[in-house]
Amino acid sequence: MAARLLVTVGTKKGLFVLEGSKHGRRFDVHGPYFPGLSVNATLFDRRGTPRIVAAASSPWFGCGVHVAPMQLAKGGGPKWKATGGVPAFAKDDASARTLKQIWSLAEGPGKRDWFCGVEPAALFHSEDGGKGWQPVASFNEHPHAKSWSPGAGGLCLHTILPSKDAFHVAVSTGGHYCSRDGRATFKPENKGIDAHFNPDRNPEYGQCVHKIAAHPSRPERLYAQNHGGAADRQDLSVLRSDDGGRTWTSIAKGLPSDFGFPIVVHPDQPDTIYVVPLETATRTCPGGKPTVWRSEDAGETWEPLRKGLPKKEAWYTVLRDAMSADDAKESSLWFGTTTGQLWRGRDGGDEWEQVVANLPPIHSVRAATV
Repeated sequence: MAARLLVTVGTKKGLFVLEGSKHGRRFDVHGPYFPGLSVNATLFDRRGTPRIVAAASSPWFGCGVHVAPMQLAKGGGPKWKATGGVPAFAKDDASARTLKQIWSLAEGPGKRDWFCGVEPAALFHSEDGGKGWQPVASFNEHPHAKSWSPGAGGLCLHTILPSKDAFHVAVSTGGHYCSRDGRATFKPENKGIDAHFNPDRNPEYGQCVHKIAAHPSRPERLYAQNHGGAADRQDLSVLRSDDGGRTWTSIAKGLPSDFGFPIVVHPDQPDTIYVVPLETATRTCPGGKPTVWRSEDAGETWEPLRKGLPKKEAWYTVLRDAMSADDAKESSLWFGTTTGQLWRGRDGGDEWEQVVANLPPIHSVRAATV
């Protein structure tokens, strides 16, 4: 059987799952699943029986984690099953925290291990496929936690990047934290990341990092999309670390603006990265011209990718988890907008086509072959 593509599109009002040929232009659209709930995070977990993991959140109906096989029944969408457990703060939590939303999912070291980042910013770990979730106290009870403040999207732990020697997380607004002792302790590592909204432009912590990404083959090299937006600086928004996050330097020269949300690394090319620059005031593409920017030399130079995208008057916003690359041999880039369009950029973004429109505001996008 020819390889198929699955694309999970998490929106403000539920999850949609697209299925189609990896070379084709037509996709079957299944859903919405979890209607009325925000889906900020999904995960393709190929360990054991390949499955989709989805987190759905509602301020009224609570949060849930659900799984479904990646192999879909012929002519039908995924069959979801709740894991039975949800991350939760202790009833006697000293800061009176309660779970608002689930923002991120990541694989853990074991076959049934997952990590989960939530709002208010905290980290949880499940070792039994989501039936039970344990708080990671070394992070959740960090002395800095009471000083973190919410950004426009809330106080969320949106990035989880485990590797062999380090465990990275990022909080908006709290900054980048790393553990190098098996999650026994977490330390802020934000040297070089600007926080122009803070009286101290370069504090130890408190930065509004929007997203961090890395390639599995080069875990010591990290890329960050930062808040940016300072009137006196135009080089604050995109950064790189070559020492595992200990220090950061700007790679924003050549980009048209100093603000954005997502940053994505090509699945087969560790030095190829993608961003979507936005105007600070409107959170939309500069001049109403949607453009994905690509660097093939780790941020030293940038080129615009706009073939097939609207040429004007398309006031898109692309959120932090609404862009990703699939794992097909000729990888495509995908992004969703807050105006409900899903776009595919074939051959690493060289040529774009709209796959679906008129969805609710898109919060997250993931794509994989099956």
